[in-house]
Amino acid sequence: MGPGDGFEWPNGARLALSIVVNVEEGAEMSVRDGDSRPEPVDELGAVPKRPMRVHANESNYRYGIGFGAPRVFGLLEERGIAVTATAAALALERAPALAAQLRDNGHEAACHGYRWVFQHGMSEAEEREFIRSARSSIEASVGIAPVGWLSRLLHTDRTRRLLAEEGFVYHMDDYSGDLPFWDDVECADGRTHPILVMPYALDSNDMKLWTSPSLSPADWARYAIDSFDWLLEEAAAQGPRMMSLGLHLRIIGRPGRIGALKRVLDHVSGRDDVWVATRRDIASAYAAAVPPPANSPATDCTD
Repeated sequence: MGPGDGFEWPNGARLALSIVVNVEEGAEMSVRDGDSRPEPVDELGAVPKRPMRVHANESNYRYGIGFGAPRVFGLLEERGIAVTATAAALALERAPALAAQLRDNGHEAACHGYRWVFQHGMSEAEEREFIRSARSSIEASVGIAPVGWLSRLLHTDRTRRLLAEEGFVYHMDDYSGDLPFWDDVECADGRTHPILVMPYALDSNDMKLWTSPSLSPADWARYAIDSFDWLLEEAAAQGPRMMSLGLHLRIIGRPGRIGALKRVLDHVSGRDDVWVATRRDIASAYAAAVPPPANSPATDCTD
């Protein structure tokens, strides 16, 4: 089946727009939490090579929870937009008011690890526990078990298998296209299990406002709008598409940047041909319209 063939998004929408808000603040590397070094922050220009607390660094992350989150979720909720919050579980443990807001306003909480750390160096047992503890913690924080996973970029060859074995529905660590797709993983007992891959995007991510060379807020908004317009036009000719727009509380939530998000939301909202939805809902709609291939029996690795 080619990209976009044979299915439609709900209500005939041509484009499914997935807004992803990364909630990492409070779960980053910190000597306070036993790490050998603090989380580097380019804007501060100081990354010590010895274990020490960098209080300015920590306060930079606190900004995301205290001031960024109200701005970002305020804009979204004014428009009735439900998003996927890819949350490091510890961040929600330390921000219970934000966890309650996600729960009470229909947002999805997906797993972004237990802490916002790399998992590529973990043993299988360590990685499985990392996944399990993240899932349990987020379920306790928001009252619903997460079904999606996003790593901090570096994961292992076994990550997708472990996610399937632990009951996850979709995996986001992929940048290969503009539509979901099925992948088969062989579970520990030898059975094959399909897991849905929900590609993410780095080019439209607001990290481009943070990294060097960076985009200006106006450049980022223009890029996001151009991506949206192109995908929408392409979908009319070639079939449905999905777009990911990644945000961070401590980045887009700054007063000089939040207006760029407003411009993007003004452009994409209120259209009959666009479905703005959580990744959980997009995954469910895609799985209903495009079941796993016939040669991929839907056995459950958790049985």
